[in-house]
Amino acid sequence: MTSIAYTVALCTHNHADRMTRTLTDLAKIRTPQASWEFLVIDNGCRDSTPELLSRHTWPTGWKVRVVQEEKLGLSNARNRAIAEAQGEYVIFMDDDETADPDWLCAFERLIVAKLPDAFGGRIRVLFEDIRPPWLSDELLGFLGEINRAEEIAPLTGPSTSFYGGNFGIRKSVCDSVGGFDAMLGRKGTDNTGGEEVDFYRRLLAAGFKIWWTPEAIIHHRIQAAKLQRSYFLDLHYRQGRMEAIRRRGAGSRRPPAYFYGQLLRAFSAVCTVYWSSGRNATLRKEMNIAYFLGQISGWAFGPRTGDS
Repeated sequence: MTSIAYTVALCTHNHADRMTRTLTDLAKIRTPQASWEFLVIDNGCRDSTPELLSRHTWPTGWKVRVVQEEKLGLSNARNRAIAEAQGEYVIFMDDDETADPDWLCAFERLIVAKLPDAFGGRIRVLFEDIRPPWLSDELLGFLGEINRAEEIAPLTGPSTSFYGGNFGIRKSVCDSVGGFDAMLGRKGTDNTGGEEVDFYRRLLAAGFKIWWTPEAIIHHRIQAAKLQRSYFLDLHYRQGRMEAIRRRGAGSRRPPAYFYGQLLRAFSAVCTVYWSSGRNATLRKEMNIAYFLGQISGWAFGPRTGDS
């Protein structure tokens, strides 16, 4: 073990309004037995975040560092966190989350018991506004809610990744699999994701041990801006677009014909649900339309690797 066992890393971009509560709530966590540090990556913040961090009163005994990363993008910020981290393990959280008081200690128990190379923890949605009637339980996963297992268990399947709001890695694994793909992940208001799934799958392919613990709980606070149907549609449009760009590679820009059949079936499904159950039940099907439109757009007009 290095002199510092754990680096808790928080990457932020222009979210001073969220950070105030995040830092207040984080001060309530129980500290682990091993040494740790708190690392904030200021990812090109142009709001009051730098001032907030400079005047914040940190709990007694905390080792805190704030590092600026001007290259915009969550993947760039996470890669900077890995480079700067002094801990053997880097544990990530987001700037709009409230950690359960036992959160960090729960990860420490997992690390001591299983010696994982990477790990993930449970995320619960915490609404800060009234939950709209169209927001069904099946959509909560798109807001970050996740619980892969009710007990500590290995993660072994490509479709059972941890989520970016609550996970950790042994820093040294990046020597083998590299960092986060800068083409993926949020960049300012661009809602593209998928960087943690890509990273997780590379860990699996390299044979690293990945574990899940439901005991390390993070509460993802949901703001009014995300309680809009357009948020879910934009999320899926960008996902489809990015997947198509990566699949197409250097091939023809003419989208495969079956994309249009999928799009037509998605429109039909929306109409069927609308007439049987009303508008509040259609969003999940509308998200499929957005996804297929994104695939067509990405295939036809998306950049190629190396495009400026």
